[in-house]
Amino acid sequence: MSEATAVKIVIGHRLGKGQSVADGVRAAGAEPVLIPGPGADMKVGDVMQAEGAALGISFCGSGGAGAVTAKAKYGHDIEFGMRSAQAGVTAVQQGRTVLGFGFLDSEELGYAVATALLAKLGTGGSGTGTGGSGDGAGSARTGESA
Repeated sequence: MSEATAVKIVIGHRLGKGQSVADGVRAAGAEPVLIPGPGADMKVGDVMQAEGAALGISFCGSGGAGAVTAKAKYGHDIEFGMRSAQAGVTAVQQGRTVLGFGFLDSEELGYAVATALLAKLGTGGSGTGTGGSGDGAGSARTGESA
């Protein structure tokens, strides 16, 4: 996918993590925008707005703070409190634009959710499977709060 047409998925993790999810998003053929630093979950809506992203994924202990903030500030349709990749896939299929998870930084989650989003949008994607290589350091775009 070209930079101009890439489907962007913003990832915000309360503890500043999220690289594994970003790797899965990339493997599915979408462009991850990983928000750096602790408290990143609370910036998901802001970075989605700035980046023109199709989906946001927020991770915190309860699985809801960042998603609820994105709904309150930008009116996103949200699902939160999720604890599995399948729950995320179902939420995407139902049209949710911000997903709130407990701490579940896994490549499987990123791949499954991105694949579901690309299918819903009819863009396909150029996924290479969940095999990934290397550590992916520096390969996810880094978003900044608006």
